[in-house]
Amino acid sequence: MDSNLIRNFSIIAHIDHGKSTLADRLLELTGTISKRELQEQVLDGMDLERERGITIKSHPVRMSYKADDGNTYELNLIDTPGHVDFTYEVSRSLAACEGAILVIDATQGVQAQTVANVNLAHRQKLAIIPVINKIDLPASDPELCKEQMEEILAIPRDEVLLVSAKEGLGIKELLERVVKLVPPPKIPEEDTLSALIFDSTYDAYRGVVNYVRVVTGSLSRGQKIRLFSTSLESEVKEVGCFTPVMKPAEILSAGSVGYIIPNIKSP
Repeated sequence: MDSNLIRNFSIIAHIDHGKSTLADRLLELTGTISKRELQEQVLDGMDLERERGITIKSHPVRMSYKADDGNTYELNLIDTPGHVDFTYEVSRSLAACEGAILVIDATQGVQAQTVANVNLAHRQKLAIIPVINKIDLPASDPELCKEQMEEILAIPRDEVLLVSAKEGLGIKELLERVVKLVPPPKIPEEDTLSALIFDSTYDAYRGVVNYVRVVTGSLSRGQKIRLFSTSLESEVKEVGCFTPVMKPAEILSAGSVGYIIPNIKSP
C-alpha cells in the first residue's frame, strides 16, 4: 500500500458522547462489516464493555474507503477509551496516529474530559476534526456547542461538522474530511525496523498479541525482534490487521497499524 493513501486516526470523546456508535457507522459505511454482522459497539469486545456501554481497551480496525477523489484509502481507526481513568491508554493510542476525530454530545457540550483529550491530541501534534454528535435529539443545541468549542477549545465554528451517529447523518462527509485533513504517515528513509506497541492482549492459545504501529521498516512472520523496554528477543509467529476480526497478512509495512504475535507467553 502506498503510504500516501494511509490515514491513521483516533476518535476521542468524553464518556457516553457516542464514540463507539460513530465507530460502528464508519465500519458500516466503508463496508468493513455488513448489516447482518452489525451489532452495537462492534469494537468493544470485552463483556464488561458491552455490559456498561463503555470502551476500556483500544481496538484498532482497518477500513478500505473509496473517496470522492477516486483513490482508495487505507483507514486505520484506533478506538480509545473515553473514561477519565484511562488517560494513559488514550495517550498510547494517540501516539500511533496522525489525526483525531473529536466528538462532542450536542445535548451536553464540552466536558472536562473533552478538554483533557484535546490537550493530549495537541501534545501529539495531531490534526483534529471537530464533530458535534446526536443532532437528532430534541434536546440538542449545536449552536451552544459551537460557542463552547470556540471559547474553551479555540476551534473555529466553521470547522465543526454536525453528525448523528445513530441516524447515520454526516458520516460520508466525516470520512471525506479524514482523507483530506489527516496527513499520511511520515516514513523516514531508514529500513531498520522500529514499531510502537500501543496495547496488547493475552490469548490462552497464542500467547501475547501486540497491537503495533510500524514506524520504519516492515514486520513479517519469522522475523527476529527485540523489545526495547526489557531487551527481550523473540521471533514473530504471525502478523496481520484487524478487519475488525484478526486477519493474518504477509507483511506489515511502515505507516501501517496491525498486530504481531511474537513467541512470548507472558504479558
